Amino acid sequence: MTPAGATSSINRILAVVLRHIYLLRTSWPRIFELMYWPTIQMILWGFISGFFADHSSYVAQTVGVLIAAVLLWDVMFRGQLGFSMSFVEEIWSRNLINLAVSPLSPGEYLAALTTMSLLRTLLGILPAAGLAIVFYEYSIFTLGLPLVAFFSLLLVASWSLGMVVSAIILRAGEGAIGVAWITVFLIAPVSAIYYPVSSLPEWLQPVAWALPTAPVFEGMRAIVLEQTVRVDLLLHAAVADAVYLALGAGVFLWSYRTARQRGLLLQVGE
Repeated sequence: MTPAGATSSINRILAVVLRHIYLLRTSWPRIFELMYWPTIQMILWGFISGFFADHSSYVAQTVGVLIAAVLLWDVMFRGQLGFSMSFVEEIWSRNLINLAVSPLSPGEYLAALTTMSLLRTLLGILPAAGLAIVFYEYSIFTLGLPLVAFFSLLLVASWSLGMVVSAIILRAGEGAIGVAWITVFLIAPVSAIYYPVSSLPEWLQPVAWALPTAPVFEGMRAIVLEQTVRVDLLLHAAVADAVYLALGAGVFLWSYRTARQRGLLLQVGE
């Protein structure tokens, strides 16, 4: 390749790089996502390591507790993602404006999205729960009837988060779709998934108890480790769910109505 050809090749490469730099500069969700994953992993595993270091007796029961925690957390993750991605698929297919001018009401649309979230979650969780029995000889179904409560409470929490995420995407455009993947993990360190709330710094514990997730996982550990059903924790989570579901629905409906009135549904994109 001649020097002139090499220079032209470098310029073309730099042009593509520059295009993506400009894209990053104009999209805060993309920049946030780059910094987000290393930070959240460091915080989460730091708390896990600290808890195991201080509670060596807990290790003997680690397998059952961690598998139950992983499967229940996946309900939260799959539920939120199932809701958000069902909404995103309407954006990708440019079908959102068609729904807006149809007889479908915003409330009916939310009901459809929550139904799809339930179906996607069941399709993801049930095979994993079956494989846990085969590979690890642990069945999450041994949690009994409280498992239904845990599943329902986490699913409702995931819908609340999915509504807020969908509202953000509706307002910020396709550049914010990455938020659908990262938002649920923002609350993971304070959800007490793999360790009790008491392992968190004291100033973070009120934040954990303000969420519906921490009481669910504390209740799960009470059953696995102590064979005790903590009804108080289930009621705590249910009240938090009711509050967050109302807030999430309000944010989504306000954002959807505003976008419809201002004609923003025609402009959803990069």
